Amino acid sequence: MVQQNSPPNPETGSRPTPAAKVEQNYVTVDIYDQAYHLSGPDSSHVERLAARVDSRMRAVALTGRTADSLRVAVLAALNLADELARAEDRLRGLEGTLDVAESANLHIRAANLSGLLDKVLEEDRKTGS
Repeated sequence: MVQQNSPPNPETGSRPTPAAKVEQNYVTVDIYDQAYHLSGPDSSHVERLAARVDSRMRAVALTGRTADSLRVAVLAALNLADELARAEDRLRGLEGTLDVAESANLHIRAANLSGLLDKVLEEDRKTGS
């Protein structure tokens, strides 16, 4: 999870600490010409996410329909949410396909094992064991 860091306390210079302490790496990123001080378990991942958001915001801004950065951010978020929803739909479709394939594979294996068992039983009957 990526979090924006709280500003330091002006009196003590320390930052508030979260209740559940998880190893966090801090990084400063620029998104749509604004600097953000963020933390997350993997700073390079945070940087990649920030670059993706910045890229999407700039693409939305190029349409020229709005110059308001809040509106650009909301439209970029909607675009990213749509991309995520489509990816989730594709994943669900693939999972369904894998389930059907796994089921077919299990039926084939069961038929093969049944055939092998029949052969063993037939040989056992012939030998009288």
